[in-house]
Amino acid sequence: MQANDDHPAPQTAPLNSLRAFEVSGRRLSFRAAADELGVTQGAVAQQVRALEDHLGVPRFHRLARGLALTPQGSAYHVDVSRAFDTLGEATGRLALKPGRVTISATPTVATRILIPRLTELRDALPGVELRTIADEDLPDFDRDEVDIAIGLASPPISPALEARLLIAQEIIAVASPRLVEGLSLPLDDTHVRALPLLHHCQDHWPRFLDTRDSLPGPQFNLTTLALDAAIAGQGVVVAARAFVAAELADGRLVQVMERVLRVEPGYWIVRRRGSAPGAASDAVWAWCVERLNIG
Repeated sequence: MQANDDHPAPQTAPLNSLRAFEVSGRRLSFRAAADELGVTQGAVAQQVRALEDHLGVPRFHRLARGLALTPQGSAYHVDVSRAFDTLGEATGRLALKPGRVTISATPTVATRILIPRLTELRDALPGVELRTIADEDLPDFDRDEVDIAIGLASPPISPALEARLLIAQEIIAVASPRLVEGLSLPLDDTHVRALPLLHHCQDHWPRFLDTRDSLPGPQFNLTTLALDAAIAGQGVVVAARAFVAAELADGRLVQVMERVLRVEPGYWIVRRRGSAPGAASDAVWAWCVERLNIG
């Protein structure tokens, strides 16, 4: 199709002039605009003057102290600012790796549930680069750069979040078979209390043994550390069955009591509702809901 010579396309103003105008209109000062842009005050004034010449109408009133936008200049500034915002957003989206997904999980979920399955995830989603953050607390999705989180949560969960229960806390007592060698399993309360009891941040021992007595034993600030100590034969620990399933299966730990304690809250997978759709993030969410659901 040939161009219509009777209606030539409008000539776009130089980008540098538009940027100088946008910053000057926002700061209402050539000096402040020059500081923001890292150029001289004279260069900013020259760019703005070139834009005004291009448009054929002044956009500023030059005052003794600063600038004031003309009515036409004010309306034009709104459009120019919006255009630069759109450019910035588009550039930001382009700079993000489309296949990168950031997932936040408690240290125990990360080490006991997620990390052992990363090979499986990579095989299922070969184009996804997973970034894992260990954090006991659920993130602030408006502030933190996190796509998906797994952590303790109690209903009702904020309607701003999409949430699914992954792991119900079914608490059992476990120990290394070396620690209880020669003992007849399952143990009763008396025999268990005669062994070293390992405590962690979710200390379920008082409820598990239904006691208000002081229960001595090593203290750990993370559940996963107490589990490592139990595997090393240093004592008995109570924790969610999901966190010790692999060790129970391969014999590194044994369940030493028949008792099972079901506690709240459980571990939920959450993400912000209405977040920008992304194939990688949606795929990781679906995989986690299907493969990590032990609730």
